[in-house]
Amino acid sequence: MSDAIAVLLDMDGTLIDSRETVIGCARATFRDLGHELDPNEDLGWIVGPPLVDTFGAILARFGDDRVAEGVSIYREHYARHMADPSPVFPGWDGVLEAMVAAGWRLFLATSKALPFAREILDKHGLSSQFSGFYGADLNDGGAEKPELIARLLKTEGLDPARAVMVGDRRFDIAGAQANRVRSLGVLWGYGGREELTAAGADGLVAAPADLPGAVRAMLP
Repeated sequence: MSDAIAVLLDMDGTLIDSRETVIGCARATFRDLGHELDPNEDLGWIVGPPLVDTFGAILARFGDDRVAEGVSIYREHYARHMADPSPVFPGWDGVLEAMVAAGWRLFLATSKALPFAREILDKHGLSSQFSGFYGADLNDGGAEKPELIARLLKTEGLDPARAVMVGDRRFDIAGAQANRVRSLGVLWGYGGREELTAAGADGLVAAPADLPGAVRAMLP
């Protein structure tokens, strides 16, 4: 079992600002299913959690149970919009590189479909910083964070006591807790301080540049 520090990084809302693309594709999906969502509704809450959960909640409003079909349609929309800008959040310049230079191992731990996640990281030139990539399949299987993190730890032979999960939503914190992994909540994403604190994050980070110091303080 490796004793090197392992940093498990969420993607949407933590590393990549995909809000507009995700919400736009979701609205298009529900239109295709015959449901028009209120254009004034803030759908930021759907960015990050597994699609089966968020789509199930929205479709239930209409008495519709076509979750699997909705996920499939969403994937088609998202694939067509992969070229749309999904920028890296400001402040990440040099941060991943510094953690790797310190001898830490970085792992992607996202509920996004892994082929899409890999393509986005490749476009931003970030893939080379990661030791491994973990995410959902194209049918949203494997998207739940507790199971995803458990699979990551087992596959990579990581010591949970030497790992930190970094994310912006309560799902990231819950996944870490289920696996006895420490967690850091980021305040620039889509969850916010209240959600992350209520979820029991072990620490909060205000800017990407603060992340290495927060990890060192947590896992000296």
